[in-house]
Parts: sequence; structure tokens; C-alpha cells
Amino acid sequence: MSGAGPGRPLAHWQHRLAERGVDRQLWLLVPALVFVIALFLYPFFYGLTLSFQPTTGGPFSDYARFFSDSYERGTIWITLRIALPAALLNVLAAVPIAYRMRGRFRGKRLVTTLLVVPITLGTVLTAQGLLNFLGPTGWFNRILLATHLVDEPVRLTHNYWGVFFSLVITGFPFAFLLVLSYLSGIDPTLERAAATLGADWRRRFTRITLPLLMPGLATTFCLTFVLAFSVFPSAVLVGNPAGETRVISLAAYQAAYEQYDYPYASAIAMIMGFVELVIIAVVLAARSRFYTGSSGGKG
Repeated sequence: MSGAGPGRPLAHWQHRLAERGVDRQLWLLVPALVFVIALFLYPFFYGLTLSFQPTTGGPFSDYARFFSDSYERGTIWITLRIALPAALLNVLAAVPIAYRMRGRFRGKRLVTTLLVVPITLGTVLTAQGLLNFLGPTGWFNRILLATHLVDEPVRLTHNYWGVFFSLVITGFPFAFLLVLSYLSGIDPTLERAAATLGADWRRRFTRITLPLLMPGLATTFCLTFVLAFSVFPSAVLVGNPAGETRVISLAAYQAAYEQYDYPYASAIAMIMGFVELVIIAVVLAARSRFYTGSSGGKG
């Protein structure tokens, strides 16, 4: 008699799935798949569907309402005007520091720790620190007034600059760690070979390191831009949420929790995501024009 039992049907299905390229290791992806569906795909498609169900008018009336109102439409430009320079500055500042940090020197761990400390502070604590340091009665203005460099406090908070400084402080550690990881993946023998051929450090950086680093810089910029574009607490705590720092995320919040118009808030959120995708697509397209090929990594 051939063996038959409760385990035989299971073995049969495992054999059938294995023939189709589905092994046991792929089942380990199921928890991650459930996580993505529950916390990303379902909320996204729910919000997308809700944005086409306005309280009045046709399915696109909330989108038309947003773009027909200059006060609402202007939040896109306000957010871009803050997020793009902040993301660009974070990437540009991270490159020379990470380039120097990839070598070995005394105190490297301490310097790295100090550079990534802002990650642990959080947005609220960072905003509080900016108010205490750059506010009208903060240390910075006290020094300027005491040395008679200015006659009245310099406004660096509750405006554009307060939000910009907050995004730079909180976004730089992420940009630095990403750029450092990409630089560590570039084979150092390439630069050493160029050095033996007489290339100085500037030519080695511009002709070898920078082209190989370009894909990483594009990815880093995209991630830091998305982080900056979704700014919300900083715009309220150290910005002017009714004026020059009324960002698009604040407009969505007000529509949802002040006007209780959830379809309109969903439409604003979809517009926000679309703008981010456009910027990311432009950056990735520009990256392909500067560099094509492998990254030349060590591993």
C-alpha cells in the first residue's frame, strides 16, 4: 500500500508550487506583502477612490476646486520653494563631508555620531531648539544686539527661514548616511589607478567618483525631497502656517480636520503625491543623461 496521510496532499501542493518556481523561501515574503497591502496599498487606493466622491459636483470637482483657488493652488509652489532647496543643500553638503569621512582617521566614530544626532531629536525638539537659538529673544539675536551688529532682532523663525533650517537639520543626517554608503561601495582601486596615471584629487573626483556616485546622489535627493515635501510640524511650529509656509500638507490637514471634507482632503493628498512623482521622474531622467552603467561597487 502506498503511504497516505494528512501530509501527502501538502507535499503534493508543495511539489506543484515548486514546479512553478514557488519554493518555501518565497512564503517568507507573505508577511511583508500583507504589511504593504494593509499600510500602503489599501490606504492609497481608498484615498484615491474617496477623492472622486466629492460632497457636491462630479468626480473631478474637488480637483477643479483646488486648482481654481489661487490660495490653495499656491501651496504647491510654497512647498516646492521650501523642499527643493532644502533637499539640494542637504545633498550638496553631504557629499564633501561623506567623501572625507570614508577614509580612516582618529575620532571618525565620534564625528559620525555628532553628524547623525539630529535624527534622534525629532521635529518638535528641533523646532524648540531653533526658537531658543534663532528666535527674537534667542542667543543668536542676543549676540548680534550685544555687539551692535543690528539694531533690532533678525527674523529667522516663524517664517520661511525657520522651516528651511528645520528641514536642513533633520534631513542632513539621512542624506549624509546615504551618500556615505554609496561612496563606500565605490571601488577605491579605481582612484588609486587614476592617481598612478597622474590625476590629482580633483580629476579623480570629477572623472571617476562623481559619475559613479551620480545614481546614489539622485536616489538620495529623491528621498530627502520626499521627506522635505511632506513637511508639516515645522511649518506650524517655526513657520507662518497662515502665510508663507502654508504648505500643501497643511492644506490637506485643514480640509480633513477643520472642514471635515475628507474627499477634498484626499484629492489634495493625491495632488501632493502626483507632484512628488513628477519631481522624482525628472530627477531620475536627468540621472540617466549623466551616467549609465554599473555603480562600480566592491561587492
